[in-house]
Amino acid sequence: MMPNDGCSRRRRVALLLAMIWLSGCATVSSDVGALRACPPVVAYSREVQAQAAEELALLPENSAIAEIMADYAVMREQVEGCWFRSS
Repeated sequence: MMPNDGCSRRRRVALLLAMIWLSGCATVSSDVGALRACPPVVAYSREVQAQAAEELALLPENSAIAEIMADYAVMREQVEGCWFRSS
């Protein structure tokens, strides 16, 4: 056991408490007129969506762009869920 082990433990506890208290600052306001924490979701026309699907199908298998687009789709769903929960 190190002589300063208790001091190190207190620092870790203090850091943990600070992180918990600061995380409370990130909550969404319940005021109706307040700015929302959710970013807007861009709406694409059916034509643009169809064109994007066709272009995505032309990409080679295991394409990095296809992987990025899959991640983007997940983020869009999360943002849409954010708007649903905050309204």
